[in-house]
Amino acid sequence: MSVLRRAKTWEISDSEESDAETKPDLNRDEGSQIVTVSADFIEYQSSDHKCKTLPSSAKESESCQTSTLSPPRPDGCGTPSPARKRRTKEEIEADRQTARERKEARERQRAARAQEKEERRQEQQRRREAAENLKRLRPENCLKCLTVCIDPALLQQDGSDILLDTLATFEWRIGIESQQLPRSIAWTRDLPQGDDGKGSVEEEHVVLVLCLTDFMDVVISVKKMLDSEGEEMGVGSFLSPLLECLNRDSKKVVTLLVTDSEPDYRTDARGVHLPDETLQSKLGMEDLDIEEVLVYLQLCKNISLVFLDGWQEVTNHVCAVTKALSKRPFKLLTERAELPFCVDGSWASGFRVERDGSGLIQVWSKQIQQLNRVSPAVASTVTAAYPSPQLLLQAYQSLGSEEDRKGLLSGLLVKSGGKERRIGPEISARVYRCFTAQNPQLVLD
Repeated sequence: MSVLRRAKTWEISDSEESDAETKPDLNRDEGSQIVTVSADFIEYQSSDHKCKTLPSSAKESESCQTSTLSPPRPDGCGTPSPARKRRTKEEIEADRQTARERKEARERQRAARAQEKEERRQEQQRRREAAENLKRLRPENCLKCLTVCIDPALLQQDGSDILLDTLATFEWRIGIESQQLPRSIAWTRDLPQGDDGKGSVEEEHVVLVLCLTDFMDVVISVKKMLDSEGEEMGVGSFLSPLLECLNRDSKKVVTLLVTDSEPDYRTDARGVHLPDETLQSKLGMEDLDIEEVLVYLQLCKNISLVFLDGWQEVTNHVCAVTKALSKRPFKLLTERAELPFCVDGSWASGFRVERDGSGLIQVWSKQIQQLNRVSPAVASTVTAAYPSPQLLLQAYQSLGSEEDRKGLLSGLLVKSGGKERRIGPEISARVYRCFTAQNPQLVLD
C-alpha cells in the first residue's frame, strides 16, 4: 500500500534533474503555454517508481492538442480540405490569350504615348526653327548677312572713297572683287546652313555706275541697234557685256547710275539742273531719239536709268538699295499668306467668326459701315431690321418698283445720343446701289 509522505528535504538524483529540465517542454500546449504541476499532486508509490498526476485543465489542453494534430478519421467524421479543380486546355489557352491581348494593349498604349511624345517634340522643334528663321529674316538681322560687292574699277574714280567710308560707318560687309559687269555693284546674301547646299546667293539687283561719256556710248549703240532692226552685233563696249548678262540671266534687274564728272554742264547760270538739255547738246540728238532709247532700255531690257550729280548721291542710292534688299525676305514671307491684306489683330478692325456662326452679325454691320457717311448707329439699325445680306436682298426682290427698292431703308429710325432720326433716302439709295449694281466702276455717291 502506498504511503504518502512529505519529506522535509529532497534528494534529487542526476536522472531526476534531467527529467526536470525536459518536463516543461512536454507540458507546452498549442499556445506555447507551460503547464506547472503542484507538489501536492505528486504521489510516491514506492522508492523505485514515481507517478505524476496532471490536473483536469492540463488534460483537457493535451486532449485538444491531440485532437487538433490528429489526421482525419477514415470514417469521414473529420473535415477534409477542399479539392483543387483542374483547368482544361481550353481554359488555359483562353487565359493565355487574354494575357497576350492585355500585353499587346499595354504595348500599343506605350507606343501611342511614345509616338505622341515624339510628335510633340517634332512640333516644338518645327516651331523653334520657324521662330529662328523668322528672327533671322528680320531686316536688322538680314542686313548682317548682306555683302556689298564692288568692282575694283570703280575705286579708281575720284570720289569713290565716299562710298567706302559710308559703308564702313554702317559696319556693313564689303567685298572688292571683279564682277560680271565692269564698274558695277552687286549684293550677295548668306544662306542658313543646309539651304540648297549653298553658302550664299547673289541678289538680282545690279547697279552699274557710268559717267556721262560712257552713257553717250550706250545711247549711240542702242540707237544703231534700233535702226538695224534689233541687230545686236557691233554694239558698244559697255552695252555688249550688259546685254550678254541679261541674256544669260533674264531675272537680273540692272540700274544705270549716270554721273556727271563736270557739274557745269548740268546747271545753268542760275544753278538750275538741266539734264535733258545737256544730253541733247552733248549727244547731238533730238529729244524723241533719247526718249526712244530710254523706253527701249526700260521696257525691253528691264534697265532703269537714274541721273545723279556725284558720288554722294551714288552712295545714298547704294545704301537705299541695300536696306531695301534687307527687308525683302521678310516681306516675301509675310506675303505668302492667301490673303496678305487681312491682318490679324484688334487694330485691323475685324471680327472673328466662330464655327457656330457667332460674329457674323458684327461682320455684316462692319460691311455696311464701309460705305461713306454710314455711322455705326445706322449700320446697327439696318442689321437689326435685316440680320443678314440675304434677307435684305430678298426684301429688295419682293418690291415691284425701283423707287420702292431705293427707299426701303429710308424709314428706319436711328437712335443715337438720345435722339431719333430716320436713315433718309440718300443712304438708303446708296446701300441699294451697293448690293444690286452690276457695274464695278459705278460711283455710289
